[in-house]
Amino acid sequence: MFDLGHTFLATAERNPGALALVDGPLRLSYGDWAVRTRACAAGLAGLGLRPGDHLAVVLQNSAAMATLHWAAQLAGVIVTPLNWRMTAEEVDYCLADSEAKAVAFEPASAAAIAGAATATGIARIAVGGAPGGTHDLAALAAADGSRFVPRATAEDWSLMLYTSGTTGRPKGVPRRHRAECAAALAHVAQNQYRRGERTLGVMPLYHTMGVRSLLAMALIDGTFVCQHRFDPGEAIRLIDDAAIINLYLVPTLYHDILAHPSFARPRVASVRKLGFAGMSMTDGLLARLAEAFRPELFVNHYGSSEIYTFTIAPDAVAKPGSAGKSGINQRIRVVRLGAGDPDAVAAPGEEGEIVADLRSDEAFEGYWKRDDADRRAIRDGWYFTGDTGYRDADGDLFVTGRVDDMIISGGENVTPVEIESVLSLHPAVAEVAVAGLPDERWGARITAFVKRRGPVDAAALEAYCRASTLANFKRPKEFVFVAEIPKSPVGKILRRLLVAGEYERDGAAG
Repeated sequence: MFDLGHTFLATAERNPGALALVDGPLRLSYGDWAVRTRACAAGLAGLGLRPGDHLAVVLQNSAAMATLHWAAQLAGVIVTPLNWRMTAEEVDYCLADSEAKAVAFEPASAAAIAGAATATGIARIAVGGAPGGTHDLAALAAADGSRFVPRATAEDWSLMLYTSGTTGRPKGVPRRHRAECAAALAHVAQNQYRRGERTLGVMPLYHTMGVRSLLAMALIDGTFVCQHRFDPGEAIRLIDDAAIINLYLVPTLYHDILAHPSFARPRVASVRKLGFAGMSMTDGLLARLAEAFRPELFVNHYGSSEIYTFTIAPDAVAKPGSAGKSGINQRIRVVRLGAGDPDAVAAPGEEGEIVADLRSDEAFEGYWKRDDADRRAIRDGWYFTGDTGYRDADGDLFVTGRVDDMIISGGENVTPVEIESVLSLHPAVAEVAVAGLPDERWGARITAFVKRRGPVDAAALEAYCRASTLANFKRPKEFVFVAEIPKSPVGKILRRLLVAGEYERDGAAG
């Protein structure tokens, strides 16, 4: 099997004139990009980085970020991308934990680098004139890379992502070249990408969805159109200007694109394929997207940083809420909650924890220096995802939430997703998140946090739930109207902030 460096060069040799990268006015063919990438790889080697060393990258999506990713693959260096919004303390932890030998950063992340003690002892590669660098990326990339050959094998480490760390310190997820190749190939197949397609490169390249989009485009001689940070109006403009064909986003970004005043069907008419991952999509948003985009293909992809693909639903509209069946490289099971045994398979319709086979070609092999996390998540060759769900009579998987998000109210187990999907269909509800608040009588009080799109009050939503298919014990006991639903940088709902009261109430009457 090719390592990713050879994969990239194979595309450049096969179709050197194909448009590979767009970043504002910059447009690079694969031939031109390969020249830049080889030069950058030679520059990294000249800096003293050796195969197996970690290069931390704290950048927004850009030509520089994408080029460094591919240059690391050529150089055999483990690219370790970090969220550019991280604090100095968070950056410092990840640099020390990964034993990074160098870090690349830009003006937006310069303050965090300056405040990270570990950064003072390693090479600091400044991008875009960022202050505090020991080296400049433009100067490094001016090296002679004409004779540079890939230095990694398929068995070497390619990438280390850090999990979001919502329940503690972030965990490093190292992945080999062969796992990254397998995941990219499966992504192309399961999203039915064709040669020369164009995608919006807005999912961060420190997140598995962004990395998959970058790699998938290279496999199909496709175009990665950079958006540095998400803005729905700019996303619509880029889709229109670049004639984007496929989108692969978290549901929150789709919601914001639809809600933007500049959204119009003619401006997104080039889009033929929609894919989403990262969190469940409510029934209401699913229906609105299908009507607005009229896609040929609408894929629900369920996976994680640790094992890229769990399941695929190739027609998300046909069975709303379903995550489908196991992907090309995967086997999954639903096991009884709390059993801790991959053979304790739950009955159809019974809610349990979702587990995935670690023999998958796409799987990681354990967390970076975290035996404690391995013991919690890996048992008998299966990865315990921490997600809850059930299989229906057809064998399709429904993901209902996180084990930690489970609401135990009056002795009953309640998952937020079902309630959110029902409320999302109300025409006055823009977004909704459900969480359990401490309650002396119930243990946890089911509370719906609602961002309104039109006039509605708690009484109206309570009546709506009573008329729905929700069982009585699942109906919210309280409705809180908020200005915004708190989310992570990649659009995941942060229920812990809702429980902690860290949100702004909607001041409108109701």
